Amino acid sequence: MRFHADLHVHSKYSRATSRDLDLEHLAAWACRKGIGVVATGDFTHPAWCAELKQKLVPAEPGLYRLRDEIEQAIAQTLPAACRTPVRFMLEVEISTIYKKADRTRKIHHLIYAPDFETVDRISARLARIGNIASDGRPILGLDSRDLLEIALESGPHAYLVPAHIWTPWFAALGSQSGFDSIAECYGDLADRIFAV
Repeated sequence: MRFHADLHVHSKYSRATSRDLDLEHLAAWACRKGIGVVATGDFTHPAWCAELKQKLVPAEPGLYRLRDEIEQAIAQTLPAACRTPVRFMLEVEISTIYKKADRTRKIHHLIYAPDFETVDRISARLARIGNIASDGRPILGLDSRDLLEIALESGPHAYLVPAHIWTPWFAALGSQSGFDSIAECYGDLADRIFAV
């Protein structure tokens, strides 16, 4: 099956984003642009997670859709040719800042979860490390390898993907605050990184 996806998204709860970044607007614009799967972004943010749980229902394994009444309301605002189903993946971007090998590392990571039970486990673990409610993209003092371990331990189908790896700042392979290899960044768990 072939489809277009946007798997790195933020919500209205992230800094420097639109107040219109809600599920309804994401779905409407995904329909207009031909995007079939959209990440939710920011699932660790308590207010956004509550909204996700209220508005999304399970679709295919690992994917969600908007409740019928929300989908129907959005469809009425779209041209007939744009009324295609949109699926959502539960996703969050985590910013980690920490010292390793005598350098300050600033790395962004994307974590994907198959269901809300996994989301809740990840959020609970991360809330013990730092403030996940102040920004949709939380900033944590946590080694990249340890964040990957938390994602993997949260459930069998959760995974982590390094975000925008070539960006000089905030990237696993970034020239200013990253590493020279995925193995150097994620250590003994590097083989669990299957996408960049």
